[in-house]
Amino acid sequence: MLYLSLFLLILAIVFLLQGDRQHRKSGLPGGRVVYTDTRAWGEVEKPLIYAELGLTGKPDYLVERHGKIIPVEVKSGRTPEAPYDSHIFQVAAYCLLVEKTYGKRPPYGIIHYPNRDFAVDYTPELESALLDELAEMKRDEIRTNVPRSHEDAARCRKCGFRKVCDQSLD
Repeated sequence: MLYLSLFLLILAIVFLLQGDRQHRKSGLPGGRVVYTDTRAWGEVEKPLIYAELGLTGKPDYLVERHGKIIPVEVKSGRTPEAPYDSHIFQVAAYCLLVEKTYGKRPPYGIIHYPNRDFAVDYTPELESALLDELAEMKRDEIRTNVPRSHEDAARCRKCGFRKVCDQSLD
């Protein structure tokens, strides 16, 4: 009986360490996952919606920690030295959606790359820049000629508008 108890204790420690390792690898902060957009955890949640701005999004995770809800976006590509502006705005949009959906303003959001995590402070300045960017996007929806915003041929190859674009790089 002593050997069985010892074996079960060792097994429990191994599972605990494995779970801790998996949690660190996921990029999630400590806390309770309250929303997930990954099929690995079951049925995908409904998107978060802010109708007044026409903004809709599905963060990879929302984690409740110390009464705050933190959006987490997981990126599978190359880990940059600093997060890309588009990823920062994506997390800022999720912060805005969390605030409008749950009535709680997140202090920050997290971008998880394969080799590094970045916490993005959701400041009033970032929120203002996001709202300016969204307004510009709305204006672009009705414009008939919007110039290409980059010089990256690989990005053009993946673009959904490539077949109708007169500014394609290749």
